[in-house]
Amino acid sequence: MLLRRFTEADARRLAALYGDPHVMRFITLQPPSLAEVESRILPAYLCEYRELADGLGSFAAVEKATGQMAGRFSLKPANSYGLTGGTELGYRLYPAFWGRGLATEGARALIGSAFERLHLDRVVATTMAGNIGSWRVLEKCGMRRVGMFYYPGADPMPGAEHGDFVYELTRSDWARQVRQEPSEHGES
Repeated sequence: MLLRRFTEADARRLAALYGDPHVMRFITLQPPSLAEVESRILPAYLCEYRELADGLGSFAAVEKATGQMAGRFSLKPANSYGLTGGTELGYRLYPAFWGRGLATEGARALIGSAFERLHLDRVVATTMAGNIGSWRVLEKCGMRRVGMFYYPGADPMPGAEHGDFVYELTRSDWARQVRQEPSEHGES
């Protein structure tokens, strides 16, 4: 899989991803329309490339073998509810790409870039407690659960009553994990 910057030509594919009820069931009750993706979401992603450090922002995930868009990954200053500081990791994949290790591959690539290339101190993420696939990806990437929160509000999404988990990985923990991994040649 490759991660590349979005272009204006990606609007329809991005809208299809954000309009997929399976993808969005843990994210929002009201997926954005194509018009919203074209007028608000995609322009914001393109603006990130100018305003954030190179290597931060939202990226299209593309399957190498077919050139097909598999989803979206992001790494940017944390601003989601329940997070305080750090750089936030996010991902969404089309269901056709679930269960193939691509979420873990993309998340690991961005985490590696965060610490090796960008020299960041802390990567964070949130996921609904009921989104087992997502929190398993975060744990496979070495992130650890450090908290839980509940969204305030009278009309939460289905599953919100179980809360959301907060995950983090610090630079020092990541460096320790990298030192402990056996090399690709079976050496340790």
